[in-house]
This record gives sequence, C-alpha cells and structure tokens, in this order.
Amino acid sequence: VSRIPLRFWKSIYLFLYVFSLGMLFLIIPFGTEVNGAKRWIYIGPVSVQPAEISKFAVIILTAVWLSRIPQKTLQTRKAILTVLAPSLLEAGIIYWITRNLSSAIIVMVIAVGMLFVTAEDYRRHFLWAAVIVAAAVGVVLWVMKSGGSGATFRLHRIQVWLDPSAYADGTGYQVLQGLYGIGSGGIFGKGLGQSMQKLGYIPEAQNDMIFSIICEELGLFGALSIITLFIILCWRMMVVATHANDLFGSLITVGVMIHIAVQVILNIAVVTNSIPNTGVTLPFFSYGGSAIMILLAEIGLVLNVARNSRQGDAA
Repeated sequence: VSRIPLRFWKSIYLFLYVFSLGMLFLIIPFGTEVNGAKRWIYIGPVSVQPAEISKFAVIILTAVWLSRIPQKTLQTRKAILTVLAPSLLEAGIIYWITRNLSSAIIVMVIAVGMLFVTAEDYRRHFLWAAVIVAAAVGVVLWVMKSGGSGATFRLHRIQVWLDPSAYADGTGYQVLQGLYGIGSGGIFGKGLGQSMQKLGYIPEAQNDMIFSIICEELGLFGALSIITLFIILCWRMMVVATHANDLFGSLITVGVMIHIAVQVILNIAVVTNSIPNTGVTLPFFSYGGSAIMILLAEIGLVLNVARNSRQGDAA
C-alpha cells in the first residue's frame, strides 16, 4: 500500500465505498455467527469483518470530499451534511446489520474529526460537535427507555460498568478478571509470559482484554511504555500530516491517526472499567485478521504520504 500512488485511491474512492457497503449487506445471507455476534464472512478458511473495511473506505472517501470542497463552502450546513452523510449511512448500516455500536461510533468519529481539523471556524464546529454528541446521547437514551432486546442489553452493560462485582458470576466476570490482572502486575509485572489471568480466567484474553495481560506481565512500567509508543506514533502522524504535499494526503494521515487514537482510548478505557464494556481491539496488539490487515494498510498510506512529503521532512 505504501508504494501505490495516492492518486489511485482518488480514482477508486466511490468503488471502495460501495464495495464496503456491499460487504456489509453480504453479512445478512452469508454471515457467520461467532459468540452471539454475526459480523464475519468466511471465504474458505479466511474470515473477513466488513466493518473494518468500512473504516478504511470512510477515511479515503472523506479525505477526497474534503480536499475538493473550498473552505468558504465548507462553512455551510449543506456542505457539512454532505461530508458527513456517507459516514452516517455507513455507521447506520453497520449497526443495523451487525449491532456493532463501537464500530459505528468509530466510523462517525473518524469523519467528524477529519471535518473538524479541516474547517477554519473551530468555534462553530465545536458547537456542531456538541449538538451531534447530545443528539446521539439522546437517541441512545430514548432507545433504552423504549425497551427491546438491544436496549435491555446495552442498559445491562451500563449496570455492569457501574457495579461489576454485583454480576461477578455472569457478565461482570470478564471485567473483574481484567482488573485483577491489572492490579496484580504491580510496577514491573510478573514477567513476560507469566500471566495467570490468561490461563482460562479472562475469556479471549488475546483480543479485547489484552491490555490487562500487558499490565499483569509488564506492570505499570509496561503499560505506560505501550501508551507512550502510541502517543509517539500519533505525534509522528501529525508531523506527516503537517508536511504533506497536498490536503488529500494530509487528511488521510489525520483520518488514520484518529482511527488509531480512538481505538486505543476506547480499549484502555474498557479494560480499566472507565467506560461500559464494548468490543474494541487494541491496535497492533490484539489478535485479529481483518483488523490488523486494515491497520497495516492505513500505516502504509501514512508512509506513502511521508515519502512524498515536502523535502522529505516528514519521512
């Protein structure tokens, strides 16, 4: 991906977006249910999670549209809605088909974040962002109040978040075991590979809860080191975006940075029980197929932008 000219992505952005939507709809007849969630399509021995492709497609499409809309036009409500409409549609379909609220939120945050850094009038967009967030919270609360299995499920997650010990024998088990792993690691941890929690105590420890294993084996020092690495990665991507040759390359880099930063924040917040439990992987650490391939492709895009940046300053 780092060797493919950026103009190639400009030429296929609509095809890529439609392809991502098509993959989501293919889940309905061909999707495979795993652990109660129908979010994967198996192509022979290979599983594909279409929601991950959607994140990549939204970054490319939003970057193309924002790079083509003049700044003065971008200040209008019509332009803002035009930019956000494709990501809103993608997020809505993700949630409707897969009930994967976390991926839907990430898709919308990516688009809103890219729009925010592009616009000149930050105060107005702060207000817009506040309105959008307030509306989203209102919709969620209304859905929960109106009842239904999905609403009951998410309301229960909030109850578990507020008091996981009350559900220690059920849905609060994973959260508590993750916290035990974090607490038992101490300053420098038990040593690499010496975790006890991953030996059957934390379900699927290699996926969403891997940060608790890092804390247990490497301690506070290891956890802070991982967080520092992510901060450095995001900072370098900010440098690449600043030195990009054109707005399109800069926006792609910003979109990738937002994607990684949001997933890191959400994953660590879930593992430490700072927010209700939701299925978000820790980039480059959690086990995964589609997720890691898409992340590597996004890093390839950033390396591409860096290689062609002004005077090679960002490389």
